[in-house]
Amino acid sequence: GWAQDAVPPGAAFVAAASYRGPGNNDTRSNKALPILLWWSGSLFPHFPGDTERIDCPRGSCLVTRSRRVARHRRTKALIFYGTDFRAYEAPLPRLPHQTWALFHEESPMNNYVLSHSPGIRLFNYTATFRRESDYPLTLQWLPGTGYLRAPAVPLAEKDAWRRKGYGPVLYMQSHCDVPSDRDRYVRELMKYIQVDSYGKCLQNRELPSERLRDTSTATTEDSEFMTFIARYKFHLALENAICDDYMTEKLWRPMHLGAVPVYRGSPAVQDWMPNNLSIILIDDFDSPQELAKYLDFLDKNGEEYLKYLEYKNVDGIKNQFLLESLEKREWGVNDMTLPNYLNGFECFICDKENMRVKEEQEHKKSRGKIPAPRPHIAQFKHMGCPMPTPGFGSVEDLSEGDSWKEMWLQDYWQSLDQGEALTAMIHHNESHQGRFWDYMHEIFLKRTRQH
Repeated sequence: GWAQDAVPPGAAFVAAASYRGPGNNDTRSNKALPILLWWSGSLFPHFPGDTERIDCPRGSCLVTRSRRVARHRRTKALIFYGTDFRAYEAPLPRLPHQTWALFHEESPMNNYVLSHSPGIRLFNYTATFRRESDYPLTLQWLPGTGYLRAPAVPLAEKDAWRRKGYGPVLYMQSHCDVPSDRDRYVRELMKYIQVDSYGKCLQNRELPSERLRDTSTATTEDSEFMTFIARYKFHLALENAICDDYMTEKLWRPMHLGAVPVYRGSPAVQDWMPNNLSIILIDDFDSPQELAKYLDFLDKNGEEYLKYLEYKNVDGIKNQFLLESLEKREWGVNDMTLPNYLNGFECFICDKENMRVKEEQEHKKSRGKIPAPRPHIAQFKHMGCPMPTPGFGSVEDLSEGDSWKEMWLQDYWQSLDQGEALTAMIHHNESHQGRFWDYMHEIFLKRTRQH
């Protein structure tokens, strides 16, 4: 599914008119162009057709979602959507003249195969949330600096809200049982400070109206809903999985509203913050009790609290890296004048494939004097995410039948085996997908012998 947590503001499939690209002077007919095949047809950005010519900066390509061309010699690249990629369904045998491209802007939890070296190295080009990927989508949830600068609710109004009995801290989460195990942490924090929890996870309060209780209201940035949650001083912002540069609306939306995020997610989050004091990092505190003490201190000391909102002032955004990254990216979020990132990545691949075609022709013409182009292979750091850990306490402390432990640790390690199995199948030039489970079984036996 697209969105386990919410639909991104620039959700790809809302692109109605096909994006043609900036144009070029490519005079070849469609029959001569390299073909890019979207293996995950649900993501094809040229709805409703099946095939489209795209004109990119370095040349044109034909893109299609019709798998009939999968083995065609002109089909140069297959584009996979990470959430839909299944090692046991991968197209085999893998053809030597085709590159594999990965588009994966969603949570690592949707497919842990991609968090291990064997899995990510199946791909030549990547567009992921990590800044190291070939076509980074890191700030895909941040429309721009204006979004961060939106004014906050005045402190006096937040204090009045507190006097009505509302807590200093908001938790709004209906997606429970996730790899980051956030509910286990929040449950512990609740022992030491009042947390108003409205979602299905750890719910202890009802939203005031039926309309606000409708989950679609929460995901579409409905103004009544936004006004309601903006009155809280702190939002618990815990991503569903932990990985460098995986930051979603859970972080950016409270910043937009001027509610200070109490954050756990990307370990490198500070690199992207507007200034040095914009968020409170859960992992800076030894325990939920210590964190609660600090939040309570800020709740009672308005002047100290407001320091966390100084980035909203004129010139309040001090981080040059953030400003340059927003400036440099070629795709837009909710911006009709720019391509969305699906079309952008598509042109990125088209340009790479046109270059490769040219280099291969030069290699042939020179009778081998000019070397053949070397394949570009994705690296671990294009995605690689760490093993899930408990939201509170250590794995050793968890009881035998703990559902989180059984589900996510197993999923993480089994995904490594799946990546290894598919890699082995490709090396052996297997053409029969059905043999996947034999390979898995072999890896399993090899590992049990090693222990």
